[in-house]
Amino acid sequence: MWKTIPRGRRIPLRATAVAGAAAVVLGGALTAYAELGSAASVITVNEQTCATGGTGLVAGHQVMQLKDTARDPVELYLIQPASNDVYAEVTDFTPGTTRTLSTTLGAGRYAFRCVFSNGAVLTSASYDVGGRATGPSAGPVPGVQPMPDLALGAPVTAYRAYVNRSLPVLLADSRTLNADLVAGDLAKAKSDWLTAHLDYERLGAAYNTFQDFDGLINGTADGLPLGTADPSWTGFFRIEYGLWHGQSAAELRPLTAGLVKNVQGLIADFPSEDTDPGDLPLRSHEILENALEFQLSGTDDYGSGTSLATVYANTQGTQAVLSTITSLIQPRDPALLTSIDQWTATVQHALLACRAPDGTWTPVSALTRMQRQTLDGDLGELLEQLSSVPNLLTGRTSA
Repeated sequence: MWKTIPRGRRIPLRATAVAGAAAVVLGGALTAYAELGSAASVITVNEQTCATGGTGLVAGHQVMQLKDTARDPVELYLIQPASNDVYAEVTDFTPGTTRTLSTTLGAGRYAFRCVFSNGAVLTSASYDVGGRATGPSAGPVPGVQPMPDLALGAPVTAYRAYVNRSLPVLLADSRTLNADLVAGDLAKAKSDWLTAHLDYERLGAAYNTFQDFDGLINGTADGLPLGTADPSWTGFFRIEYGLWHGQSAAELRPLTAGLVKNVQGLIADFPSEDTDPGDLPLRSHEILENALEFQLSGTDDYGSGTSLATVYANTQGTQAVLSTITSLIQPRDPALLTSIDQWTATVQHALLACRAPDGTWTPVSALTRMQRQTLDGDLGELLEQLSSVPNLLTGRTSA
């Protein structure tokens, strides 16, 4: 399926831990970036008033220097009190440090909200911002509706149900593949290998929950001491390598039998494994990010030339993830969902254009320059849209 990526890899919608970083809301999501130049306003963060001082807020672009004088670490949000929408944030703000916050505001009433690590939540006095934003960054940023951490509970339940429905299909198709090799039918095994492999690739976001089974079922030879000759290598990619490198049915039968056994083990183990709620927003972007890096590049092609089929399955896996969190994205950025749907359809259309009428797929290495540019461009644009999802659905329980 996917290379495992450490948690926290995504760009957070917050100021980074480095002094001089800034957080703003762009296109419905907060984005961290470096703010150059001197701060125009100094605000003291404390445990009495939350935030005080400075020269106030104005319509348009502004830079505020924040100094934390509190005893405990704090999550700081710039909000509209009437709606609790968040317009900028600084997380992991530690006592004695100074951070820089930049944003662009429209007319309205704003306040700072401090969520301290000791559980205290304070809201500062309000700032009334009048007038119209001016200057090179005149467009005010949109607010982000805060989301309680528990809001991801129902999506996790829905996604786990999807996985539970999909695993028996994976097992049945893996057994078919094994039966092909028991019968010595290598040609049929090649066709049935792809069917079973795509079953697994559509599972998408669940790989972190699968623990060691992911490597056993879908690990690549990357990093193994002996590479493709390493005896510990198992699973779909190992079977692919054998099928398309002239290995006999007798050589491959132990691998397909092992695949069936490992899928059975996964099915038995999955109910006892926890799914991190944060995985769903994060994987909605990472599934296709991995597809771009490892499939569309041809890196994970071990001879079948079906990497584009895998990318298509990855788009389906992404859609399965998004379907569970649509109700959370819709009220926060409905235009984002529309754009994601449009670009997903565009990418799928470009991929299907690389499939012959008989169902065979064009190997990545055989793509024309135009096909490659189209796929790279369309998938890149889709990833740009999907990159907003993890930021949009970051938990802000007390914002």
